[in-house]
Amino acid sequence: MQFIQNKLKIELQEGQAQIGCWLMTGSPLAAEICASSGFDWVLIDMEHTPNDVAQVLSLVHAASAYPVSIAVRAPWNDAVMLKRLLDMGVQTIMVPNIQNREEAEAAVAAVRYPPSGIRGVSGNSRSNRFGRIKDYFDKADDHICLIAQIETRMGKDNLEEIAAVDGIDCLFVGPADLAADLGYLGKNADPTPQSAMGDVIGRTVKCGCAAGILAFDETEAKKWLSEGATFVAVVGDGFLLSRGMDAIVRSFKD
Repeated sequence: MQFIQNKLKIELQEGQAQIGCWLMTGSPLAAEICASSGFDWVLIDMEHTPNDVAQVLSLVHAASAYPVSIAVRAPWNDAVMLKRLLDMGVQTIMVPNIQNREEAEAAVAAVRYPPSGIRGVSGNSRSNRFGRIKDYFDKADDHICLIAQIETRMGKDNLEEIAAVDGIDCLFVGPADLAADLGYLGKNADPTPQSAMGDVIGRTVKCGCAAGILAFDETEAKKWLSEGATFVAVVGDGFLLSRGMDAIVRSFKD
């Protein structure tokens, strides 16, 4: 079997804007609907959802039937969890709350095989199609796309040293957590956190690293795209379901 290249990583390196959908409901059917809708990528969230590894695998299976890149946000910067996600065939992983070079280097080490990293070796996993991709170990490291989240003042202050770590492909703004850390809990749209988000995106682009952000408002998403962000979450399955249901109920009851 042929090695499966990471299309998302390649297109981010080329500077192509990639819009995606955030999967939080844990529903394979919802994942399939979103994956077949024309997005460049879907991301399965493990940090702020009940999704466990087995459930993530079912969502990966559902989305894999379509020409969409699949990413997973790990619950934390944990080498064992990152290894398990990689072994199930996930090539793009987002790691929350990276605050300095050391944490970025730890994440990179977790997704790379020795001697470049500490990823454990399984010769019979979904990632290598159960041993059928003969050159998997020669190519795997080069096709991992690692996205580090910038979610605190410390991470923002250390942005350049994080972006400089070999193996970090994208810095992704966590709007809610960054706003909270700045003293604006639940007030992402306030000018102060908005300015901080723009600063992260601008400095990331200057570093030559892909920049990303979550923006479920169309106008805001297009603003970040115009400022150089190339990995932008423009909607989520849970967000779309709740807002859509609210709108329908209002249309009958208001």
